[in-house]
Amino acid sequence: MTLPACSSMTTTRFTDTLWDRTRTLRAAIDDLEFLRRLGDGTLPLDAFRFYIEQDTLYLAGYAKALALLSAKSPNPGAGAFWATSAATAATEEAVLHRNLLTGGLLPPAPGPVTHSPACLGYVSYLTATVATEPYPVGAAAVLPCFWIYAEVARDLAERASDVLSADPAHPYAQWVSAYDDEAFQDSVVAARELVDAAGAAATDSEREAMAEAFTIATRYELMFWADALATQPWPAS
Repeated sequence: MTLPACSSMTTTRFTDTLWDRTRTLRAAIDDLEFLRRLGDGTLPLDAFRFYIEQDTLYLAGYAKALALLSAKSPNPGAGAFWATSAATAATEEAVLHRNLLTGGLLPPAPGPVTHSPACLGYVSYLTATVATEPYPVGAAAVLPCFWIYAEVARDLAERASDVLSADPAHPYAQWVSAYDDEAFQDSVVAARELVDAAGAAATDSEREAMAEAFTIATRYELMFWADALATQPWPAS
């Protein structure tokens, strides 16, 4: 099936098509025990620590992928957005994670922190895609991280309202409030608009590649979230 281009004559946005294509994967994310227990406050703190550790490693790689995407952008506006997003991932979000890990609210790390298979696979996929594929495909690959994080945080903010109001300093509350923040939600709107524009300018084959990249990145999102409670260790050396 050939995916539709984006234009003023098209009633369905290209990014809506991508979102609909991944609805089964997104439903699986919504049903994860990790997110359910994060929402009701019963998630073990060591599981949350593992997630934040892995997300810290992921953000370092994601920032590099966004910086690469900025360099390949078709116009200054797109380049500025991806560059700013790279800086935010490398600084503001990284600081939040570092504060969570060192603020004394989470148990100490049991050992050296290394990439999990899911984390390394996700980062490697994004970096390789942005570096070797046309700009539209790279833009589609990085979009799920923006969009799914925003949707998960919005849902968690509703489900975890009792937990958040009871203890605003709880580490889960800090994480949820950061990603449910209006500025982050606005960045998702901007990222979608850039991917819509890229889809409008892309060829049919590039749009198919964009859809595949968006789907693969969404699979990695599912694997990454799930890994915190069902960690897949590396094979023993």
